[in-house]
Amino acid sequence: MDKKEAYLEKLKAQLDRWNAEIDLLEAKANLAEADLKLKYQEEIKEIKEKRQELEGKINELKNASEGAWEDLKTGLETAWNAFDEAIKSATSKFE
Repeated sequence: MDKKEAYLEKLKAQLDRWNAEIDLLEAKANLAEADLKLKYQEEIKEIKEKRQELEGKINELKNASEGAWEDLKTGLETAWNAFDEAIKSATSKFE
């Protein structure tokens, strides 16, 4: 396995964990009272939009040539960190 494949595997594993967290947040939102439920659903919508952006960056990286993937990695890591912060923020709000 080359560096690019190993990096992509690491990203996929973390994304799978985050998807499980999003599912948990959705379950909590569904149990919340009406006013909180709307707030939680908006938060989840924003997270999903960030996830979609992140998945787009991951696909760009997958399709990049061996020489170009290192250059794309920086943009991906920026999106990655933004998504991580969004998940942490939402999780703290749902507690």
